[in-house]
Amino acid sequence: MSEKQITKAIIPVAGWGTRRLPITKAIEKCMLPIGNRPLVDYVVQDCIDAGITDIYFVISDGSTQLQAYYEDNPSLNEYLTANGKQDYLPMVAKNSNVNFHYVVQDTAGKYGTAITVAIVAPQIPDGESVVVLMGDDFIYNADGSSETARLLSATPDGDSSMLGVNVPIEQVNRYGVIDMDANNKFVRIVEKPQPGNAPSTLINVSKYVLNSDIIKQIVDYSNTDLGGGEYYITEPINHYVHSGGLLQVVPAMGEYLDGGSVEGWLHANNVVCGE
Repeated sequence: MSEKQITKAIIPVAGWGTRRLPITKAIEKCMLPIGNRPLVDYVVQDCIDAGITDIYFVISDGSTQLQAYYEDNPSLNEYLTANGKQDYLPMVAKNSNVNFHYVVQDTAGKYGTAITVAIVAPQIPDGESVVVLMGDDFIYNADGSSETARLLSATPDGDSSMLGVNVPIEQVNRYGVIDMDANNKFVRIVEKPQPGNAPSTLINVSKYVLNSDIIKQIVDYSNTDLGGGEYYITEPINHYVHSGGLLQVVPAMGEYLDGGSVEGWLHANNVVCGE
């Protein structure tokens, strides 16, 4: 169990959300509603429940909807108060338990999951670990428990970890499947294996605890020139492990919900709304 409290999380939400066009022309993908809350808020609340006090959103230039949701709105507060709707004020109040930071990613520059971590890295003090969670999917626990808290609890102090999601064996050929040893230590990702060749039924959903050593390797990797290719965070993670570093694989307890596709978004709404 981790003894040193990890208090910072990186949530990448930049990009155009092309898989969800045309709606994402007007609504940022992370702001698509699941029930009566934006998709990303399920990630945020899970972090807050785990004791995270600083969240770094990686946003696109011109992003405003995320900030509008998480910052205070004096005009709305005045309207609710003036019209006898004070009961709504707690629902729209700014959360005082967390600090939100907004880091702009150049959409014309380098891209990929490694880049989003690298551009926040200068704001993470040397020696600190950080949680990294994508902003367009989440792990849902009907009992309200925090998956991030479980991930942190299962990560030894100063180590790194990766959340794994179980899928039916017949679906493994859609995902990057986690190969691990007998002690649940990460070995590699096997991309879209056939069911008979899959090393496990745990898939990688890009939810991590990353220590300072991996963060440094991510930064170094992001400074290389791939000639316009995508910078996957799994590349420096693989290098870290192959160099002798350890990465714990932690199976998720809740249900993985993905808002990146229409089908996944509809399913997420049905699960959360209890239909």
